[in-house]
Amino acid sequence: MRTKTKKLQTFGTNVRHIREALCISQEKLAHYAGLHRTYIGGIERGERNPGLINIVKLAQALQVEPFELLKGVK
Repeated sequence: MRTKTKKLQTFGTNVRHIREALCISQEKLAHYAGLHRTYIGGIERGERNPGLINIVKLAQALQVEPFELLKGVK
């Protein structure tokens, strides 16, 4: 597996686990973060490479610090 792909998948998995722990849908997360639902799905599948602003939006919507979304990304 390519390193970039693995990093994106780890990030996406972190987002999904936190979102599911909060019992919110991708649609709700997208609404809270001001992003599109399909974009959230792409992030969780490791298909999208979000920029810093979107990482911060996701973290705020999930009520965590941005570093929590990056755990395990090496």
